[in-house]
Amino acid sequence: MLSLVVPIFNERENVRELHEELVAVLSDEFEAFEILYVDDGSTDGTTALLEELVAGEERARLVVLRRNYGQTAAFAAGFEHARGEMVVTMDGDLQNDPADISRLLAEFDRGYDVVSGWRVERRDNLARRLPSVIANRLISAVTGVKLHDYGCSLKIYRSEILRDVRLYGEMHRFLPALCAWQGASVTEVATRHRPRIRGTSKYGLGRTLRVIMDLLTVKFLMTFSTRPLHVFGILGLGSFACGMAINLYLSFQKLALGMAIGGRPLLLLGVLLLFTGFQFISFGLLGEMLARIYHESQKKPIYQVRRVVSGGGEP
Repeated sequence: MLSLVVPIFNERENVRELHEELVAVLSDEFEAFEILYVDDGSTDGTTALLEELVAGEERARLVVLRRNYGQTAAFAAGFEHARGEMVVTMDGDLQNDPADISRLLAEFDRGYDVVSGWRVERRDNLARRLPSVIANRLISAVTGVKLHDYGCSLKIYRSEILRDVRLYGEMHRFLPALCAWQGASVTEVATRHRPRIRGTSKYGLGRTLRVIMDLLTVKFLMTFSTRPLHVFGILGLGSFACGMAINLYLSFQKLALGMAIGGRPLLLLGVLLLFTGFQFISFGLLGEMLARIYHESQKKPIYQVRRVVSGGGEP
């Protein structure tokens, strides 16, 4: 079964056409499917219209959030309520083409766990395209998961992978990288991108800084979440070693050469580096204890099993 998750926020002018197009495309392509709209606190009448549309289609459901939480929270709510083995995501502004779902599914059937859309020909203005290009290259470089278009909402996921991913902040755009961290195989497929005809875009340059901050979080989680001492310890040992070297040098000058060192800024730097190194190492040890408490209390494993094969080749 396929679950289609569509976050919606103030898209009253688009939802009726979107719904009709989705039902037509999915009915032709799939025997079993559900459309799951997530209304993210709309204030323009979108909610009432979605309720009307869902009432007339038994294969559609609506999750209404109490207020506008943002797209990441809307996706998380959709994933929690989705019942399909395959979960497709897309925007509700009609810029993603529902006909492209079959393109993603063809690649998904080859065994990939995540298939991401790639808007080869963007129908947005330069003010949106340029930050997107920079962000995609930066995310690919930092996470090691090379995709041309992290910002494209049209994606398909294996639901068992999504169960182990927790979203917050603006992390929905990093989902392919987070899934890859769980051991998922990720690829991308070229998709069409249609211009926005009605309504206003909810994206802007203001999100860029939040994306960078979340990228730092994702990098830390992917690399050091189960071993925080490795990052804090390296910084601490480096700082401590530099401070010790400076202080030994000054001690030699004081004891062997009789030079005055009390008023030298280098002495303050050496002492500062020693204390900074000690603090970093303490942070790392504290992080190790918190990570252990978290994994043990939540019974959260530090590995993910793809499958188990019994003797004789039977699963």
